[in-house]
Amino acid sequence: MELSENQSKKYVDHGLPASKYTRSKNEQNEYDFVANRPVRKRNNLFEAVGHFVKSCLGGGILGIHEAFMKCGLWTALFVSIIFAIYISYCLHMLVSAAQKLCKQLHVPEMSYPDVAEASLEVCPFPSLRRYSKWFRYAVDLTIIIDLFGASCVYQIMIAKTIMEVVENRESSNELDLVRLRLYILALLIPILILCMIRSLKYLAPFSIIGDIFIVICVIATIVYGVRSAPPISTVPGWKDAVGFFEFCGIVVFSLEAIAVILPIENNMKNPKEYPAVIACGMFTVLLFLLPIGFFGYWGFGENCVTPVTLNFPNDVHDPKKHWIWERVYRAIFIVLITIISIVFPNIGNFMGLLGAFALSNMGFIFPAIIDLVIVWERPGLGKWRWRLWRNIAIIFVGILLFFAGTYSNLKGLFKTIL
Repeated sequence: MELSENQSKKYVDHGLPASKYTRSKNEQNEYDFVANRPVRKRNNLFEAVGHFVKSCLGGGILGIHEAFMKCGLWTALFVSIIFAIYISYCLHMLVSAAQKLCKQLHVPEMSYPDVAEASLEVCPFPSLRRYSKWFRYAVDLTIIIDLFGASCVYQIMIAKTIMEVVENRESSNELDLVRLRLYILALLIPILILCMIRSLKYLAPFSIIGDIFIVICVIATIVYGVRSAPPISTVPGWKDAVGFFEFCGIVVFSLEAIAVILPIENNMKNPKEYPAVIACGMFTVLLFLLPIGFFGYWGFGENCVTPVTLNFPNDVHDPKKHWIWERVYRAIFIVLITIISIVFPNIGNFMGLLGAFALSNMGFIFPAIIDLVIVWERPGLGKWRWRLWRNIAIIFVGILLFFAGTYSNLKGLFKTIL
């Protein structure tokens, strides 16, 4: 069945070919999307895993111990592993769907919004095709919210660390929160200057230094946590349902790599190795995340704060037109991020809200919908239509996390400003 004129224009607008909705199996197998990808320097398996790990090891790793505290030690440890497997599976579904669409539509590579739009364009339900553009916009908006919020988390963590170093205090009461907001505001100009740097070449050394400090942070958390840890039998293994859903939002925020998995796959020498990238990358992320969560809560107890470094002894801290408009664009975003950070300086609930609101959609619900509409008319639904029930289960978990996690974290977040 040929695309209509309007449908063809949609694909042209977004760089997708004005081709057939469905192609024969031979036609799909004949197209080698890897061979047709643009010529550029591509990453091997090791480099791709490195990019995956780097995308996950952000602000979430420095606040995961507080998430363990909200949930309970053993429950949090077990559920973290379950979420790692669950998220990995959803990542696998998304990449697999993208590669199927590349063959079907004869395009070399696709972004997450491309996959979302194309999945509805080629779905067997004509009534859904009219919403393909809206699906694309929903994915784009969710990615923006996630990355915007993650930037706010970073800025709050920087401000809290500087405040603790300068004043030997952390934000534990209303007066300290006022002071913390002033530190966030003071960071506006330095971060504005830093974000005017466009070349990754000049930022690469700072990225390497950041990776080194993450390793040091993990080691230090274990050392200082064990040094002050009470008998492990006295640490609660489970707290309550509210704490559990707050934890779920934070752990999803800390483990999710849905926004970068397709760019990583698009730049691999052998994209068929993506399952190994997901498996090795998620395993490595857990090696960093679980020690900080487990030993951070066990060692620093019910009064632990985020970032985890604030719980360490104080002696461990060491004191042209296009050009213009691009800087203006960057400056506006930094100002907005600073404003949001000032209004909502509660890091734990902020990360939980991002995980529950943005990543439950982007990481679970959207990939399940995409996979479902792609395999609907294929024989791949399986015996007893198990892929249908699998995707329904994934969507249900995503919806549950969205509503319960968003509510519990919003409730905690607004306590900061009321």
